[in-house]
Amino acid sequence: MKKIFLCCAAGMSTSMLVERMKQSASSRDIEVEITAVPVSEFEQIVGEADAILLGPQVKFQLQSLSAAAAPHGVPVAAIDMMQYGAMQGDKVLDHALSLLKNA
Repeated sequence: MKKIFLCCAAGMSTSMLVERMKQSASSRDIEVEITAVPVSEFEQIVGEADAILLGPQVKFQLQSLSAAAAPHGVPVAAIDMMQYGAMQGDKVLDHALSLLKNA
């Protein structure tokens, strides 16, 4: 099963988005594990992740976190701010799935 992590400042604000993504995955019979974590846990989770999405509040770290994930072959991308704000779990899930296909 593929593991998708959403990183934000504290891991709290992405929790609702994670639930929406899980609902979308379930309705489409897509088996993925989606977890929200604070960006401070990035080093601990990067080795087990298949894709990592960054919340808008930590988007400024995209370049450094992408470089840290590269040796693990893990794609890192920022969540679209509009999709994040509107809690569009289906669209954010589609973004994560596209990263998995390209990995």
